[in-house]
Amino acid sequence: MNRREYIVATGVGLAGAVAGCSGQSEAGSGGDGATDSGTTTATATTEPTESGYSVTMEPVGEVTFEAVPEGWVANNGSWADMGIALGLDAPEGVWLPSRYHTQLYDEIPGVSVDGSSIQKLWGDSGVGKEQFYEIDADIHVMDPNFLQSRGSWEQSDIDEIETQVGPFFGNSIFSTGYEWHDYTYYTLYEAFEKLSQAFQRTDRFEAFRTLHEEFQTSLEDILPDSESDRPEVAIMWAGSDEPTSFSPYLIEDGTSFKQWRDLGVRDAFAKTDVRDFHADRSKVDFETLLDIDPEHLLLRGQENKTRSEFEDTVVSFLESDSAGSELTAVQNGDVYRGGPLYQGPITNLVLTERAASQVHDVDRNLFDRQRVADIVAGEL
Repeated sequence: MNRREYIVATGVGLAGAVAGCSGQSEAGSGGDGATDSGTTTATATTEPTESGYSVTMEPVGEVTFEAVPEGWVANNGSWADMGIALGLDAPEGVWLPSRYHTQLYDEIPGVSVDGSSIQKLWGDSGVGKEQFYEIDADIHVMDPNFLQSRGSWEQSDIDEIETQVGPFFGNSIFSTGYEWHDYTYYTLYEAFEKLSQAFQRTDRFEAFRTLHEEFQTSLEDILPDSESDRPEVAIMWAGSDEPTSFSPYLIEDGTSFKQWRDLGVRDAFAKTDVRDFHADRSKVDFETLLDIDPEHLLLRGQENKTRSEFEDTVVSFLESDSAGSELTAVQNGDVYRGGPLYQGPITNLVLTERAASQVHDVDRNLFDRQRVADIVAGEL
């Protein structure tokens, strides 16, 4: 397939040009009326054309494909996992492979990804255009606005790669904390549906959506009837083995927090003056945590450790620290890995089940691993 044969339709435009256009959801609202149950209010956007088919997604607009993409890159583990769920080979590159936690596939029979084979795209100075030419992907599954707002790209750089290599197709959905993201945030399954249309594998998407709806129903049996009886958690980034200050995350609508919303937890920071890390790069120390004293501490930045490795390092340090040991969560043994920043349909199932064991003491499988493997393999 000639990668130059892609045509990007000009009806909506690229990058920031879509922001504020009619028909989108409220800016920064975290959704457009759909819920994480997998039920979507969006209408199908795959349209046949004389030269192929087109799929529409904000902020990139309408993208027309003359052939189904093959080689691809993704920005992070959210979109990468969606591709694996569709039965694709692993992306050839992602921003930071260290944050695409492929060990989570160990839970699924016959599904594996060699993370060492995935090229790191994000360096000290952001992402270089030469990497896009080198990989020569058919589709770049990433939000071009991220390259401009968090990187150093200009619109002319986006246009160049679109013209010379292949289209961008993505939306930054893991967090709703970025001020520049003033267009629709898709739920995990809305985004997944878009990608399935781009790769023409909507049958797998539909199978996953059915599985996810059944999974959501099973979670309802776990949740206490009274909201006041549901566990209170503080989600923070703790990147070292001996953390004394933490980057706080308030539970919001991004896909990064999906398992915690689905499990009905209460956010310990929600009614305090603590601001989300994305808002102003804020930090909290032991003094602040002791004032709030959350029931559970969920620490991110620890996903490359096993549970026992986490306990032998981070938990052990907190238990031995004079201030940390005073926290109720530490005393009760309720300090856990808080999950990665990025998750897709497969990893969300694994992480939600793990989270249920952490905060609801559920000790059983909540989804059928073999069924997941069968869907990935196309055995529908």
